[in-house]
Amino acid sequence: MPEDISFLLLPGFSAIGFMSAVEPLRVANRFRGELYRWHILSVDGAPVAASNGITLNAEAACADAEIRNIGAVGTLFVVAGFEPLACYTRALGDWLARLDRAGATLGGIDTGGFVLAEAGLFRKTDRLTVHWEALSAFRERYPALDASQELFEIGERRITCAGGTASIDMMLDLIGRRHGADLAAQVSEQFVLSRIRQRSDHQRLEIAARYGVHNRKLIQVIGAMEQHMEDPLTPDDLASEVGVTRRQLERLFCSALQDTPTHFYLQLRLDRARELLQQTDMSITSVCVACGFESPSHFSRTYRARFGTSPRRDRRPHGGARRSAKEEEEAVGAA
Repeated sequence: MPEDISFLLLPGFSAIGFMSAVEPLRVANRFRGELYRWHILSVDGAPVAASNGITLNAEAACADAEIRNIGAVGTLFVVAGFEPLACYTRALGDWLARLDRAGATLGGIDTGGFVLAEAGLFRKTDRLTVHWEALSAFRERYPALDASQELFEIGERRITCAGGTASIDMMLDLIGRRHGADLAAQVSEQFVLSRIRQRSDHQRLEIAARYGVHNRKLIQVIGAMEQHMEDPLTPDDLASEVGVTRRQLERLFCSALQDTPTHFYLQLRLDRARELLQQTDMSITSVCVACGFESPSHFSRTYRARFGTSPRRDRRPHGGARRSAKEEEEAVGAA
């Protein structure tokens, strides 16, 4: 019997993440017959627009899929984009929980893991992943869960993927497990891939490629900065971390990045703050603390200097979550 895989598309979903998951199934069927059947669902059964504006028709709404037995108890992936919780409701969470109790395998593509986490469907022992841009927001919202930077995570009944072209790698892994490495390789070649990436391949470019630097000590220092956002290290601490003097560290940054360690570190923390502001419902004060700023007023001044707008004005509506009156006051104060 063909394996049923359903995709719940949420408004603003990642089109490339979705298509990169479906296409390997299509090619696998081309080579071996009907190994897979896939179904497109939406929350209300209406067509769904992706983040790029392309609209796809849904086969059914969530509730109707149960009634019509679409997908039975196979695998369901939640496919989301920039605002994964904007359409989250208790009814959606209850439906996913019913699928889980019936034995379905549940997955998330791009930021789909937010929806499963909001519904309480991850255990503390589960490893999961989301798109790297939303990873900090995920960790802040669900600190008890083990979120990784891997391309994908495949557990017993939970599968998550960073989205984008990583969906291809995830599906190739699943195809290889079920039908053998030879078929996975055949499918991979159809997409002109030079190799099948493994789960452990990181989502982002390595620091050396990202910043165009090659000095080992400089790469180590930038890595230390990225690991210490909430409790920033002093320039002396950073220099000590890699066994150089503060003056040597400053020369390294000036030569390779035309910047100072202090200013470079500040830019990293501000970029992280913007991710949290635009992708979570954390209060501005909480973002300030999470990114190592000593006060909301200092945070607001440096944020405006970096992005040309205040933290309050730069927020993106996230997940339909409402802020408390206290949080609104904090936001106004930080404007």
